[in-house]
Amino acid sequence: MATTTFPTSTPFFVHHGTRRPSVNLRTAAVVYGRGGRRWRPLRVACEKVVGIDLGTTNSAVAAMEGGKPTIVTNAEGARTTPSVVAYTKAGDRLVGQIAKRQAVVNPENTFFSVKRFIGRKMNEVAEESKQVSYRLVRDDNGNVKLDCPAIGKQFAAEEISAQVLRKLVDDASKFLNDKVTKAVITVPAYFNDSQRTATKDAGRIAGLDVLRIINEPTAASLAYGFEKKNNETILVFDLGGGTFDVSGMYHEF
Repeated sequence: MATTTFPTSTPFFVHHGTRRPSVNLRTAAVVYGRGGRRWRPLRVACEKVVGIDLGTTNSAVAAMEGGKPTIVTNAEGARTTPSVVAYTKAGDRLVGQIAKRQAVVNPENTFFSVKRFIGRKMNEVAEESKQVSYRLVRDDNGNVKLDCPAIGKQFAAEEISAQVLRKLVDDASKFLNDKVTKAVITVPAYFNDSQRTATKDAGRIAGLDVLRIINEPTAASLAYGFEKKNNETILVFDLGGGTFDVSGMYHEF
């Protein structure tokens, strides 16, 4: 059985002898079978795609609402979520603000600033490893692993980042009252291919279809020029928790 679909603006007609009544459908499909041609409604699925800023210190998620980008409020009522994951001695996993609050009493099992290690080798993070309270170990391939003594397990940075992404997406799904499965994730402009691939892998681990990885200054530039129609050169200052970056961008419309 063959099916042909048409855009919503296409006028539809059915033929029964000499009659040609219009089909009052927003979308439709014409089906060719043994009984000839006939019309049936075409079910259209509407899905949300969110934008995620996976930050070193805090993360945020946004979606288009009423034609405008809106920052999603998380379950705690805040517009940003700490990029922190922790495991208690009982084996419970904590993500976000609740994980950050207990960091002082559970430092060796509280993972923060994980973005510094994603997609990097152990021999590249000697200085960064001195800035965290948890232990980093080297796997057989030289990759960075995060040791969690509370549950006797070692995590890749992508796995920890995936847990932050999962919380962001769950909060977005509740906020939008719709299941979210697709996302665009921003990364620093200096990220290399390995770090970008690892960020995309974190999204996949979180159950997301990552449509694109884009630079953070590019995202800021797009947001600035969303409703502008003139060509101009702008500077984007990114005062992040991990680095402070300045990028020159040229808007052309």
